[in-house]
Amino acid sequence: MSVVVKICGLSTLETLDAALDAGADMVGFVFFPKSPRHITHDQARMLGAAVKGRASKVALAVDADDDQLSAIIEALAPDCLQLHGHETPERVLDVKKRFGLPVMKVLSMAEAADLTAIPLYETVADRLLFDAKPPKTSVLPGGNGVSFDWGLLAGLSMRLPYMLSGGLDAGNVAKALAMTGAWGVDVSSGVETAPGQKDQALIRGFVAAVRAAAV
Repeated sequence: MSVVVKICGLSTLETLDAALDAGADMVGFVFFPKSPRHITHDQARMLGAAVKGRASKVALAVDADDDQLSAIIEALAPDCLQLHGHETPERVLDVKKRFGLPVMKVLSMAEAADLTAIPLYETVADRLLFDAKPPKTSVLPGGNGVSFDWGLLAGLSMRLPYMLSGGLDAGNVAKALAMTGAWGVDVSSGVETAPGQKDQALIRGFVAAVRAAAV
């Protein structure tokens, strides 16, 4: 099965086009003002319209309330909501029912004990995304360029397809896939030259590396 590739934190037409041309399956847009990748609703309308069905649009939100999610959905018309905060299983289910969109819940990983959250979420989410726990000094829940021990996911048996994130780049994604067997991968800082500054060549290189590893 082909590995799903998600390029997250896109904020310009040029880098969005690079992701689409490279064959990304999902393109992610961040709605979190503390992030250098945050976009406004006006930007979301422009970028969302440019996707033109060539990939799935994912809206990333962090502990957003219903009004915030409604505004994001109105602006981007996403195909999926990515909840990257401390949303409880009950909140995930409520968001799914209220907005009628698939929900991908992010779970932060650092040690084996963090795996205990999986059964709580795999019955309510449509997908799970495993990311590294952020450094204690970080204000960002993701996109920090750090990875976790991928061996934690080796042999993992789940009801849901899951994606892997955290410190991935073109140089290590093949190893990450070999260790985890993940259904998909999500990259943000690994295709940047500085926080929030996506690089077209790095985007193309990452997608190519995933495709080569999945052969």
